[in-house]
Amino acid sequence: MNEIINYFENIPSLHRSFIIVGGISFFWFLEGLFPLVQFTYKKWRHALPNFFFTITTILINLLMAFLLLNISDWTLKNNFGILQWISNLPLWVEVILGILLLDFVGAYLPHYIEHRIKPLWMIHLVHHSDPNVDTTTANRHHPLESIVRFLFTLLGVFLLGTSIGIIMLYQAFSVVSSQFNHANIKLPKKVDRWISYFLISPDMHKIHHHYRLPYTDTNYGNIFSIWDRLLGTFSYFEREKIIYGVDVFPDAAKNTQIGSLLKQPFEKYQRPTMQEIN
Repeated sequence: MNEIINYFENIPSLHRSFIIVGGISFFWFLEGLFPLVQFTYKKWRHALPNFFFTITTILINLLMAFLLLNISDWTLKNNFGILQWISNLPLWVEVILGILLLDFVGAYLPHYIEHRIKPLWMIHLVHHSDPNVDTTTANRHHPLESIVRFLFTLLGVFLLGTSIGIIMLYQAFSVVSSQFNHANIKLPKKVDRWISYFLISPDMHKIHHHYRLPYTDTNYGNIFSIWDRLLGTFSYFEREKIIYGVDVFPDAAKNTQIGSLLKQPFEKYQRPTMQEIN
C-alpha cells in the first residue's frame, strides 16, 4: 500500500492522461463487443463534443491542481481534518476512508445539489442532454461544472485532511468508475445487480440518465453505491425502458454541437417531466 500511495503522490501528468485515455479506449472496445443499446449514431461524430469537454475538464483540473496540493499540505502540517483527528489508523484503512468520503463530498454531494439548484441544473444539463450515453459521456461536463465539482473536491480535502497520494488515487478511481458506469456495455443482469450493492454499475447509473423524473433525480453516486442506498436516492428501473436525454431538451442536433452545448446553461430553466411509476 505504501508503494501505491508513494506512486500517486508523485504521479506524472502524462500517467494521469494515460489513465483517462486508457479507460476510454478499454470501455470503447467493450462497447463494440457487448453493447447494451444498438445505437444508430456515428460513434466518432458523437464522441467529438464529449472529447472536447473531456479536454476542458482536464485543463481546468490541471490549472487548479496547485490548490489541491496547497490545501492538502496545510491540513497535514496543521493536523486538521477528520483523517488527521482519527489517530493511529492503518494506512489501508485511511486510504479506504479517504476514497469513500471524497467520493461523497467530491462527487455525490455536488451531483445531488446540481439537481436541486436551478442555475446548477442548467450547467449540469450539458451532461444529461447526451441522447446516446456511452463511455465518452463520462467527462461531458460544461467548464462551469468542472469548476463547481473541483471546488467540492477542495472542500472534501479540507474537511478530511487527505494526503495528496490518496487524492490522486481517488481521482484515478473516480475517472475509471465514471467511464465504466457510463459505458454502453451489457452485463448479465444478476452481475450488474451484485456490483450495484457496492459500486455504481452501468445499469444503476443509466437509470439516472433516463429522460424523465423521478429517475433523473436518483442514483447520484460515482464510485460507491452506499450513499444512494443510505440517503434514500436509490431507484431501480428496467434497463430496456430507459430513454436517454432530457425530455424538455429533445433537440438532438443542438445536444451534439459544441457551440450549442456551451450556451446550454444560459437557456430558459426547465425540469424534466414527471413520469408515472407503474
